[in-house]
Amino acid sequence: MNINVTKNKILFYDGDCGFCNSSVQFVLKHRKHNCIYFATLQSDLAKETLGNKGISIELDTLYYLKNNNIYSKSSAGLQISKELKSPYSFFSIFYVVPKFIRDFVYTQIAKRRHKIKSDFCVLPSTDEKRMFI
Repeated sequence: MNINVTKNKILFYDGDCGFCNSSVQFVLKHRKHNCIYFATLQSDLAKETLGNKGISIELDTLYYLKNNNIYSKSSAGLQISKELKSPYSFFSIFYVVPKFIRDFVYTQIAKRRHKIKSDFCVLPSTDEKRMFI
């Protein structure tokens, strides 16, 4: 399975997580352009793409493929924020915070993600469906 070169921005998320699914819906609603594609961490695409980069998938981690680079945890979130409309794009300023602090906060939220939002089920619109691979 090869990634289409036009799909160079892919957000990999836990498809069984309500918090993660609601975050995907947030990105869909606030993105600048139809430039981010979505794939679950449980998909063959995630296994192949991340495996080819030597990454062992952790379901509590967000991964973002952008221009053949893989970002994870807080760095993935901040990279994605750059793709969002204002004011959400300003969250990328948190890159000034050291990664170990950002990732500590990320990990604390990730540990509690199923308690924060346990279920979330939305059917994407016809236009949004083409963004899921």
